[in-house]
Amino acid sequence: MQMNGARARRTPEADADGPRATTRVQLEMPPQAMERLQKLKERTEAASYAEVIRNALRLFEALVEEHEKGSEFALRGPNGELVAYKIFV
Repeated sequence: MQMNGARARRTPEADADGPRATTRVQLEMPPQAMERLQKLKERTEAASYAEVIRNALRLFEALVEEHEKGSEFALRGPNGELVAYKIFV
């Protein structure tokens, strides 16, 4: 994934401090990555690719923070079995 130029712009959306500034980011993605993004958008019923990416960024940030605190990750399978999940190797 490669990021090209970025530029700040104002949007009509507002928060407590007034209009939010956003940055436009253009991504170049190989076809397989774009297909994965499209499928995730459909599966999560996201309104846009940007929404999928923002959600993924929030999740990844939370995982990194927990990892830095020393947390370990596990998945519970449909049969109730708990399996260690190595995200950061």
